[in-house]
Amino acid sequence: MRPQLRIRNAAILRPGFTFRRWLVAAPRPNSGPLMSRRADRELPSANSGRRWMRTLPIFAGIVAASALGIFNYQKSSSSIVSSTLYALRTSPKAREMLGDEIYFAQQIPWISGEMNQLHGRINISFWVKGTKGKGKMRFRSIRENRLSYFHTEEWSLEMEGGPVIHLLDLARGDPFKAALDGETATVGAAV
Repeated sequence: MRPQLRIRNAAILRPGFTFRRWLVAAPRPNSGPLMSRRADRELPSANSGRRWMRTLPIFAGIVAASALGIFNYQKSSSSIVSSTLYALRTSPKAREMLGDEIYFAQQIPWISGEMNQLHGRINISFWVKGTKGKGKMRFRSIRENRLSYFHTEEWSLEMEGGPVIHLLDLARGDPFKAALDGETATVGAAV
């Protein structure tokens, strides 16, 4: 007489039944490492769509806009911009046209142009405003060689819809050299 195999669950004998392995419970704290775990279901199919093709240009645009903003912030917080803005505030010609409280025209100013102190080239412009008006200040300065001082070539204020005022008085020389020499005279004042 042969022993009969006892089956606990008769459902596995039905046709069309697929056998599933028993799930292995997740390890509990302090239960030791789980040495092996088998997948009890098929892995999902990999998405063959190209969703990343749509998001890559958006990411590149955000990175480019952020880089422009960072570089502009670096320009706006440089000592060159601060010095030219201070010189503009103390210039009688500029105060006559712009009025008092001279500052950037926008809350976040855009500094246009090149500011390359290492190679001796500064050519910047930005919008300023005062109590009387608004204008675009231009400043250009070069350094002949690496051991020389910067030489200011242009320092002007172009009023909005109006004349261009040359703030650089060639008879007096470079207005920013007076600061190096320790003079306390007003920058841009006539002799």
